[in-house]
Amino acid sequence: MISIDGKERLREKILQGGRITPEEGESLFAWDILELGMAADLRREMLVPGSEAGFIIDRIINYTNVCEAKCRFCAFHARGGVIDPYELSLDDILEKVEGLMAIGGTQVMLQGGLHPDYGLDRYTAMVRAVRERFPEMYLHSFSPAEIVHLSEKTGMPYEAIIGVLKDAGLNSIPGASDLLVDRVRQDVSPCKMTVSQWCGVMRALKSHGMGSTATMTYGMGETLSEKIAHLDVVRSIQDETGIIRAFIPWSFSPGRTMMPDVVPATGMDYLKIVAIGRIYLDNVPYIQAGWLTEGMKLAQVALAMGANDMGGVLMEEVVVKATGITTRTNMDEMIDLIKNAGKIPVRRDSEYRAVKIYRD
Repeated sequence: MISIDGKERLREKILQGGRITPEEGESLFAWDILELGMAADLRREMLVPGSEAGFIIDRIINYTNVCEAKCRFCAFHARGGVIDPYELSLDDILEKVEGLMAIGGTQVMLQGGLHPDYGLDRYTAMVRAVRERFPEMYLHSFSPAEIVHLSEKTGMPYEAIIGVLKDAGLNSIPGASDLLVDRVRQDVSPCKMTVSQWCGVMRALKSHGMGSTATMTYGMGETLSEKIAHLDVVRSIQDETGIIRAFIPWSFSPGRTMMPDVVPATGMDYLKIVAIGRIYLDNVPYIQAGWLTEGMKLAQVALAMGANDMGGVLMEEVVVKATGITTRTNMDEMIDLIKNAGKIPVRRDSEYRAVKIYRD
């Protein structure tokens, strides 16, 4: 625990833009929420000045729920007698992309389980099909876990797999990371990639000049120090690669998962993660407010506590929906929400460049 004098020194360090240590980061969980939020918003202003908050029109296409990982925290993967398996055809995928194009969407996120029968050819076929039919669409798709899965199936290094997908038309890969603490991963997702493997995929993306993001699923029994450990991995790999465009925290939703007895994280927990994430991740420009899992009102508050992006309007999403959460939104609601938070809405592209600014 940091002393009163230590807290004042830490406050000054934060306000001057200094990098904080893991011990200092952990001590921030004890700060008053308003005090913490103000400090985080000042740090946001240092890194990304102004009052703009972005969003993008996109669609998540979950092409299969068949998954070898069978993570305990996941309510989406197929389970005998509980959730039926499904697979989308290429025509199914293209029909969904066409629907996105019809409403002016610009980003497709192909996401799926670690299917035992899907090899690299299946992945490249999906990418090529979308790229050939919709050449202007940005493909921000798959995940580090899928790259590791393909590497283990083919014997190819991450760099080679990513190179094949890039040549097929893939633009970037989301840095879906769950919680980057091997103790927790061994408990909730022992068949999925390790922290070291996640970092390896990030380095491989860097070698191809491709950007990514970093997520955080918290509230799965981790300690405060393990929360900070996750942030420290993200900060360290960003120092090394510079490819992480945004940090996206999500609270774990135990409903319909294989961890139903876990007590859900609170809204206060979420706001603290957003604010501490902003302060600790001094090298990540965008922090997304997770409206999908936290709800629109809490996400709106997050815009005053270090967050500066609302992520995607998400024309389709079924993984979070599988837990029982059914939050939906549209572009007009997103614009109004950002304005009512005292921010300027900006429709952006996948590389966080402004497409349209809604000042009126």
